[in-house]
Amino acid sequence: MAINRHMATRSSRNPVVTIMGNVRLHPPVLPILAAFSRYDEALAWAKVRLARQWGPIALESEIFRFDDTNYYERQMGAGLQKVLFAFERLMNPTELVERKLSTNDWEAEYRAQSDAAEPRPLNLDPGYLTEAKLVLATTKDRDHRLYLDRGIFAEVTLHYHHGEWRGRDWTYPDYRRSEYHRFLTRCRDYYRQRKV
Repeated sequence: MAINRHMATRSSRNPVVTIMGNVRLHPPVLPILAAFSRYDEALAWAKVRLARQWGPIALESEIFRFDDTNYYERQMGAGLQKVLFAFERLMNPTELVERKLSTNDWEAEYRAQSDAAEPRPLNLDPGYLTEAKLVLATTKDRDHRLYLDRGIFAEVTLHYHHGEWRGRDWTYPDYRRSEYHRFLTRCRDYYRQRKV
């Protein structure tokens, strides 16, 4: 009996058929970036730099207070603010590594030209959104993160289930907040319209 490449051979005694999944390319995803700093001018610089490199910004959140943790205060100071951007141009999810490396370079570029006292006056966190999840890139390995390439890892920070964004045990406290979820729902709706 002829079989296709998705089926294992059959034994006359123990007929076993193994069906393999079809390999499909991932559709383009919506690029997302979170920028935070204690300096308004740093966030403004980031917005201009990002639009110049990645194209027009489709959606921009309000400026959120970033006081759910003091983890970054030593490097970045107190009174941090955070803004989220979504971009018009969809991307291949494999581009996330290059985007994280680029944002690391841009942080260093801003630090070099800034007169800020803090060693890290600007933090840029790229990621992407699909209908099902928000993925963020990081340079730090942990048990729930997957290695991508060139020192970059990724995690699913939020997932969309039964009409709402939900976190995991590792989800950052600010990404659990309803105002973030409202903005990400706008991004998800925009992405769904773009996919049609």
